[in-house]
Amino acid sequence: MSSSTSHPERRSRLAAGIAAAAPVLAAALLGSFATTPNIPWYETLAKPPLTPPNWAFGPAWTTLYVLMAYAFYRILRLGPATRGRSAAIFVFLAQLILNGGWSFAFFFARSPLLGLIVILPMAALLVAAIVLFWRLDRVAAYALAPTVFWVAFATYLNAGIFILNR
Repeated sequence: MSSSTSHPERRSRLAAGIAAAAPVLAAALLGSFATTPNIPWYETLAKPPLTPPNWAFGPAWTTLYVLMAYAFYRILRLGPATRGRSAAIFVFLAQLILNGGWSFAFFFARSPLLGLIVILPMAALLVAAIVLFWRLDRVAAYALAPTVFWVAFATYLNAGIFILNR
């Protein structure tokens, strides 16, 4: 049986896939851990216009996390000596940490203000990650683009909830 991909190449792709998926999955699971038990609290809050139904958030975030992992995978597959790769990885991971942290700030701490304080630099880091990814791999940058739009919308929701529930 012949294959166009060598065994070491397959192993390298698998390692990059695991390295890309692991931090994204960790952020998703930690976010879910902080969010799920606090949905009853969230349901009591006044919300701004255009707030989606609760059931929409799970599929939206799942899709975005898959796209984030794919984008990160593409960057990890670049050679370690690729100029700008380390900065792109650092900024991506920093926004991912804030992504998971937002769920703790907003839901676990039950603080829309703290959530807003976390989501603003998260959004800025996400934009920076897209710019850095663009310089390295445009497909990776495009894969992150839906997340920046969703986070902008989430910022609107977070700010609206903060204002309406002060």
